[in-house]
Amino acid sequence: MTTRLPSAPPILPGLSYIRPLGSGGFADVFLYGQDMPRRDVAVKVLPSDVGDPELRRMFNAEADVLAHLSAHPSIVTVYQAGISADGRPYIVMEYCPGSLAQRYRIERMPVDEVLTIGVKMASALESAHRAGLVHRDVKPSNILVTTFGAPVLADFGISSSLARVSAGEVLAMSIPWSAPEVVAEETAGTIASEVWSLGATVYSLLAGHSPFERREKGQNTKELLRRRIAKASYTPINRADVPAALQDVLARAMSRDPRERYATSRELADALREVQAGLGLSPTPLEVPASDWAASGGIDLSDDALRGPARSRLEREVTRKRAAATGVAALLRDEDTSLSSPAPAPAPHRALPWILGGAGAAALIAVVLAALRAAGVL
Repeated sequence: MTTRLPSAPPILPGLSYIRPLGSGGFADVFLYGQDMPRRDVAVKVLPSDVGDPELRRMFNAEADVLAHLSAHPSIVTVYQAGISADGRPYIVMEYCPGSLAQRYRIERMPVDEVLTIGVKMASALESAHRAGLVHRDVKPSNILVTTFGAPVLADFGISSSLARVSAGEVLAMSIPWSAPEVVAEETAGTIASEVWSLGATVYSLLAGHSPFERREKGQNTKELLRRRIAKASYTPINRADVPAALQDVLARAMSRDPRERYATSRELADALREVQAGLGLSPTPLEVPASDWAASGGIDLSDDALRGPARSRLEREVTRKRAAATGVAALLRDEDTSLSSPAPAPAPHRALPWILGGAGAAALIAVVLAALRAAGVL
């Protein structure tokens, strides 16, 4: 299969292109500078040649899901979405300069930090589940790091409604972190499979590799990984500083039978918090919505229409040249002028009063001269 070349960055109102950030299977991400308020933002854009309704559906779903969930402190924030002048849908999101995509492979991540990340991601998933949504692609590379060093869950592009998930739905997966039932294509994603994926992600951050990955070359093909995951035999992490209690939590989260796992992401978060307490650490606060929090808010995950504000031309044209104004005068002019308003009536001609005033003065001078002559002065 040929690799898709990155698309050109679109021209977007109020945003200035800086550099590319990355390309995925169906979208490109660019760094832009926002003019007002001034800040760096990440812009995710569909390629200009995409006509696949399924990709548009996934893109719309990500924008809507993020808009609904991005107030969560551990989910990446979305600012706006729209359609560029050349017809490409885009999402403007919080720019996160880092991710966990490779860090766990090149350094030994501290246990306390990984526990904090695990609780925060479990809280984020619990919030999504309460909104009736599953992420379906939980893995280290989808955990971004904000400018302030906080982990946030990103890439809801293949998220789906819990009400719509079925065995016949199109599957999308990242095999090393997918549950056995997902790898076997028995389901596209459930709460139980999300618990597995988060457990496998925490495992990876501690072990330095995915749970069923082997060090030997050629032993990590997709087919071999599928077979190992299908057997789902938990291998303890080879680190002396990983307590037995944490090994037990991960083993249960990654049980082959979904019924033996934690029933919810909240339960997994509580179990990780208990490990923190056992290590003498302050448990990471839970970040879950109130019980009366509104559910999915009418998100239509089947919507594949091109929608959102599009800017392809100037909103109005200037039909006559006017003297340039500055300051408040310029603001007032822009506020009051539009194509829909009638042209202002011409100002009354100011020459006549001056003419009349000149004639009166001449008559007065003539009277004064005549009086002076009669008196013999002239």
